[in-house]
Amino acid sequence: MDVTVEQLAQARLVTAEDRELPVPATLRYSAGDPLAVFLDFPAEAALHGEEVTWTFARSLLDQGLRAPAGHGDVQIWPYGRTRTVLEFHSPHGMALLLFQAAALRRFLVSTYALVPCGQEDVSAVVERGLSTLFGGV
Repeated sequence: MDVTVEQLAQARLVTAEDRELPVPATLRYSAGDPLAVFLDFPAEAALHGEEVTWTFARSLLDQGLRAPAGHGDVQIWPYGRTRTVLEFHSPHGMALLLFQAAALRRFLVSTYALVPCGQEDVSAVVERGLSTLFGGV
């Protein structure tokens, strides 16, 4: 059975005009994909009116809560004492979101309670990846 952790989180989208707009989000973690964290945004919060899910490394979230981390499509860094920035880049543009650091830490602690750091079983992840890569050959 694939056990998951889900937590609702209220984000603040920073606009080009430096305004902060509330955006609902759901953080998800699955023991079946133990290296990844999923961040779901509902259709009403997405650019093209469809649900959007960002996937990134659990270790990136952990690092980004303490110091700037990441490069490329996902970057995370502390913002003051109580907030954390998640910056997402896609072909459609860039989104800068602020989260309460405590909420992200609480979620991360829940994921480590499910699958402790260093005890991730990646064999199933590798198997799925190879199967996808080679198309079931």
